[in-house]
Amino acid sequence: MANSAPAQDTCGVYLAEGRFGMEVPMKKNLQSSFQSRQYMLSRDFELYYYSDINMKAVAPHSHGYYEFYIFLDGDMSICVGGSTQRLTVGDIILIPPGTAHYPVVHNPSIPYRRFIFWIGRQFFDHLLSLSPDYGYAAECSRHSGKYVFHFDPFSFNALQARVIELLEELRFERFGKEEQIALSVRELVLFLNRKIYEAENPASQKSGQELYENVLSYIENNIDGELTLDEIADALFVSKYHIAHIFKQNFGLPVHRYIIKKRLSMSRNAILSGADITRTCLQCGFRDYSAFFRAFKKEYGLSPSEFARKFRQKEQGRQEVEDGGRRPPGASAAAP
Repeated sequence: MANSAPAQDTCGVYLAEGRFGMEVPMKKNLQSSFQSRQYMLSRDFELYYYSDINMKAVAPHSHGYYEFYIFLDGDMSICVGGSTQRLTVGDIILIPPGTAHYPVVHNPSIPYRRFIFWIGRQFFDHLLSLSPDYGYAAECSRHSGKYVFHFDPFSFNALQARVIELLEELRFERFGKEEQIALSVRELVLFLNRKIYEAENPASQKSGQELYENVLSYIENNIDGELTLDEIADALFVSKYHIAHIFKQNFGLPVHRYIIKKRLSMSRNAILSGADITRTCLQCGFRDYSAFFRAFKKEYGLSPSEFARKFRQKEQGRQEVEDGGRRPPGASAAAP
């Protein structure tokens, strides 16, 4: 069946020759003609470079995907989430799905240049499944209502280089194109989140250490409850992605893995002291015995009951050895 949509399936740039003839710090054939379309043609992402003069007004709108708006030049403001902010070179605007926004042109004779990077929800969720670090900026906007972030000149130049590299990969046919595109997209999204994280968290390492210690303390005091990263974040009034980053940086494990290991260690000690296994499971925060059983066996190589039985046998053997050592010389091990 014929299809008028572009051939790209999962990603796209849909580039056309620029109409305005403006000089840009990149090859001219990387420029797109501005389109008012507010829906994606590709499943995963789309990337555009626009340079416009005398652009018509854009009505307030929202869409069902994430948008990174990278401002390069122009006399502009952005209205997003109910507030308006004047833009300067180096500004990055993150627009989550469903957030109303529109640009305001103050001087239409000045070239209005920007990169537009759209990310589909399904692809965004896929990135989050790889690492929560890909979602820090979105989480930051959700918690704080902040949508505009400013990059220093060095970071902004590095960002532009990554965008141009991806544009060129999308435009030209090269060996390993699909794999390089996949790598470049992930690197670009991670770079954006990293720089926004660094801009939003300039505090010293000491504050990160304090947060790490607060997380440990909260887990310790609530280990028998239904601990989740969301619950910890709400209790400490900190973004869960910030907690995840700081915790893994300090401990080397994700928070949920630490919680499981902590619970398993407590349950192991309880079993060694002779506690009932079912009661131990509940007291250590496990709500499902089958999950406790699988986690325990994976961690220690034995089921909880096998572990308890082996420990009792070991203790019994040790006790017999000690009792034998206390018998007077020549005494029989058998009862008289």
